[in-house]
Amino acid sequence: MQAVVIGSGFGGLAAAIRLAAAGHDVVVLEQRDRIGGRAYLYELDGFRFDGGPTVLTAPFMFEELFALAGERLEDHVRLVPLDPFYRAFDADGSHFDFHADAARMREEVARRSPADERGYERLSRRVSRIFDAFYPYTERPMMQVHVMLRMLPFLLRHRAALGVQRLVDGCIRDPFLRRALAFHPLLIGGHPARTPALYSLIVEFERRWGVHYAVGGTAAVVDALGALLERLGGRIRCGVEVDAILVQDGRITGVRLEDGSELPADVVVSNADPGYTYDRLLGAAHGSTGGPLRSTKPSMSLHVLYFGADRTWPDTPLAHHNLLLSGDSRRVLGRVFGRPRSSRTPPPEPVSADDLFLYVHLPTRTDPSMAPEGCEAMYVLVAAPPLDDGETVPEASARRIRDLVVDLLDRRYLPGLATHLRVEHAIGPEHFRDVLNTPRGAAFSLQPTLFQSGWFRPHNRSPRVDGLYLVGAGTHPGAGIPAVLASGKIAADLIARRRPGRRPASRRPGPAMDAVSR
Repeated sequence: MQAVVIGSGFGGLAAAIRLAAAGHDVVVLEQRDRIGGRAYLYELDGFRFDGGPTVLTAPFMFEELFALAGERLEDHVRLVPLDPFYRAFDADGSHFDFHADAARMREEVARRSPADERGYERLSRRVSRIFDAFYPYTERPMMQVHVMLRMLPFLLRHRAALGVQRLVDGCIRDPFLRRALAFHPLLIGGHPARTPALYSLIVEFERRWGVHYAVGGTAAVVDALGALLERLGGRIRCGVEVDAILVQDGRITGVRLEDGSELPADVVVSNADPGYTYDRLLGAAHGSTGGPLRSTKPSMSLHVLYFGADRTWPDTPLAHHNLLLSGDSRRVLGRVFGRPRSSRTPPPEPVSADDLFLYVHLPTRTDPSMAPEGCEAMYVLVAAPPLDDGETVPEASARRIRDLVVDLLDRRYLPGLATHLRVEHAIGPEHFRDVLNTPRGAAFSLQPTLFQSGWFRPHNRSPRVDGLYLVGAGTHPGAGIPAVLASGKIAADLIARRRPGRRPASRRPGPAMDAVSR
């Protein structure tokens, strides 16, 4: 078959590689000047900055892709295991390390709060049981409601429908540990109290397979996947924007590019956001039901600040991955998740850096090649609320966030940073909306709530258009690198089982469209 893949994020590349390995004619269309999607690479004056995802786990999922060509991942990418996985800091500057070794992790909990050691063991057992129950569903399509109903006994038995924060609070007493051990939903754009505990399987992913760093950054993995696709016979075209997905009699016929040219296709795999795919690329005739994300809960957005300094800080307490959790969590999360839709009320301005959720990535702790010799490269992720229609973040507000972050790092962790900055770059909610085409600038697409998960999430195969498949953060199973790689696998498996010429089951909005239009 002729397959067109729109977008070159991890989900799009994973689907394209699997389709090319199966012998299909595959072309990937990427609107930007290089592949990667959210995993874009910025290169500034000798500094290399990963644009988005930096936490790599479950290496076997990458190994599977290279094995399709009879190759080995380690011959193309060098993955370095990290320990600690993360370092979380409280208001006093004390830190808590997430370790790979279970015994060391228990010791770390006991060091912080001896009374919580047994509670942590109980929490670990619950997370492990949740993983065993739900992991198999992360690589299966959720096209039929009975599959979701099959999960219901596990949801009830393991209390996996309860929020992650509630799961943690039921086992842990120390306030800081409660916050630190429940932070993972923020890595996929969710509120810890509203994200169901079934997503705690992310924790078990890390515990079983570790957290890794790719030498050269996440972009090194992206480039290796792109090269793999080309060795399998696939083609990649950058700087090409898709204007529309073409449909005739309910079936995919190809895509129309912005310059008016058309590419024929038997199947189209969209790595674009589901809302953009249905509302913009398909349009009212075939996909849109009128503003698909108007009533859903979008994930949070982000400000991402990239800094290059002309010195290093060997004695900094910061590790490779860092969580700065010094503020009041209710105030911090309320600023990001608390604004009602279409309230037209701007989010409250942060008074101090303690009003922000901050993740600090220092790749040069592990890989000095990410910066010129004797220099430090870093980025800071700042959680932000999604945008309203037509909204932009005032330049003064973005500048204030930047200044608060630099001041905090200078005072507590990297003394002298403000006077040693050589390069800076920043992206914000408008970048996710206008460049990455995610409605409302939601950095992780849909928020991972219970009723935006599994069958309720946009499906990997369109129920309305024959030959259209969806991958990426906005589809099942969700956001995060392992999940989007799994979406590529699910889509490729569905295509392998496809019967050419199959008419759509119904021209009425299916469950996937219901999910994005509700």
